[in-house]
Amino acid sequence: MKTPHFPPYIDLNPVTRAQGVIQLPGSKSISNRTLLLAALSEGDTQISELLASDDTLVMLNALHSLGVKWEQEGVSQNYLVRGVSGKFPVKHADLFMGNAGTAIRPLVAALGVLGGDYTLHGVERMHERPIGDLVDALQRVGSQITYTGVPGFPPLHIQSGQIRPNGWQVRGNVSSQFLTALLMAAPLIAAEQDIEIEVIGELISKPYIEITLNLMARFGVLVKREGWQKFIIEAGQFYKSPGTIHVEGDASSASYFLAAGAICGGPVRVTGVGRNSIQGDVRFVEALEKMGASIALGENWIEARSNGVLKAIDADFNAIPDAAMTIAIAALYANGTSVLRNIGSWRVKETDRIDAMAAELTKLGAQVEAGADYLAITPPAQLQPASIETYDDHRMAMCFSLATLNGVARAGTKIRILDPKCVAKTFPDYFSAFATIKQY
Repeated sequence: MKTPHFPPYIDLNPVTRAQGVIQLPGSKSISNRTLLLAALSEGDTQISELLASDDTLVMLNALHSLGVKWEQEGVSQNYLVRGVSGKFPVKHADLFMGNAGTAIRPLVAALGVLGGDYTLHGVERMHERPIGDLVDALQRVGSQITYTGVPGFPPLHIQSGQIRPNGWQVRGNVSSQFLTALLMAAPLIAAEQDIEIEVIGELISKPYIEITLNLMARFGVLVKREGWQKFIIEAGQFYKSPGTIHVEGDASSASYFLAAGAICGGPVRVTGVGRNSIQGDVRFVEALEKMGASIALGENWIEARSNGVLKAIDADFNAIPDAAMTIAIAALYANGTSVLRNIGSWRVKETDRIDAMAAELTKLGAQVEAGADYLAITPPAQLQPASIETYDDHRMAMCFSLATLNGVARAGTKIRILDPKCVAKTFPDYFSAFATIKQY
């Protein structure tokens, strides 16, 4: 994977109209889940359109360190992963996980049940992102995991333990990735006895669990569930390669371009994801529709265009927290105060996104009220030019590029995006792609 060169900042000028077609990069959530499932499977898996990003490179490098063989086809995003049939060949490794939550959490669970001697660590922000609920769940069933820094957070040391098939439970109100990790790890030790995973409390971000269950089924493991509180992996199932698997375009990344169409004329069409996507973030278009945008969907595309002044929105975004960040920017072009509710998970992402969004929206002239799990945004009469701190968070950089757009209610403004290289986490070519839909 070749990462573009990034300057210290990028200056973006106001945009008169947004119009065009964008081929989306692969989904991060699907890419990293698919890589791990392919590695753990019996047989080889051909993966097409894998996301090219820092986060997937973290997973690829970790799998290589664990003895998994994989090959990239030339300069394409097609990969061949040679499965290890549920047992990593390398039993002692030091794994650098960057700031990739979709990589470290399922790997911790897989290594925790398979055993070995492993250390996992990442960048400074990774060491501030909670993992205690997952570690508690694994320790409860016999995993030998210790903290080598601050308790509750990476870095971690994993050693072999005696795993019990009973007593699997995890809290669901901090990150759905903890449940995803247990679900993906459970078949590795379910040879002779069913494993039941109980969710304690509310489960957030349910659409991401649906992605996990869908992909596990593609690799031969069916999970039964009782609502969102109990998940059952029946004994005797193991991961088997489906042969080939295609990675959908990233629905979270689609949100920026679709919002551009809704704000600034359009039509803007994204391809690679459509009405039958397994990603919950396609529901982002429902929020845009509530704000008054015109939306059209096909099998492999979604299109958005403006339909007048956007309407303020007051809605629960627990199911689509990542895409909800884009709604916070769309709110700058609305006709009143918008409230994004039930977004407490923002506080444990790449940065504390509630505080970060509040700070940067205020620079643009918006009135912002930030609560423990909500954000209320009242747009200014006129957007103010600003230098946007990105907090090493890819979504901050991509979201605030939209503040350059001329909407029906108010004009866009000049924006300086600081440290734009953070977009390499999921979308290295974002600014080039964004430039193709802009008209001055």
